[in-house]
Amino acid sequence: MDSTTHVTLESPIGTLAVVANDQGLTYVEFGVTGSEPEWGPRESTPLLAAATEQLEAYFAGQLHDFDLPLAAAGTDFQRRVWAALSEIPFGQTVSYMDIAERIGNRKAVRAVGLANGSNPIAIIVPCHRVIGANGKLTGYAGGLWRKERLLALERGEVDLFARLEPLSRT
Repeated sequence: MDSTTHVTLESPIGTLAVVANDQGLTYVEFGVTGSEPEWGPRESTPLLAAATEQLEAYFAGQLHDFDLPLAAAGTDFQRRVWAALSEIPFGQTVSYMDIAERIGNRKAVRAVGLANGSNPIAIIVPCHRVIGANGKLTGYAGGLWRKERLLALERGEVDLFARLEPLSRT
């Protein structure tokens, strides 16, 4: 049986919980207390230390691509969508239709949106890089203010990244 542990990380966009089991990362979530029982004990492992180090480098603008084993639970379709998300280059955005086309099912735009919204490994699987077909920011589980800040960071807009305030923390 896999042993699940977690750490929390204070980031420029709030507290993150980073959760892993023996196979890889299972969650990166926003705005948490760090005491959710399904995450197991708060205890660092080499994988969680590496994830924390890479996330800190990302927020410092020094890392563009994560190199961590992932073990998110999901359907085959969700995992295909998450794999396609992981191929979006740093600093670029794509539409839900683009992802649907990349996975070979143009008619699955809504299903892609649902899979994107259920991504359990925020930032590392960059669901924040998906925008509406009209180029506008659309829903983000961590809040649109976080999505806007992440995209500003990736575009090198350090001033915008630093000054954006959350519109809502709910």
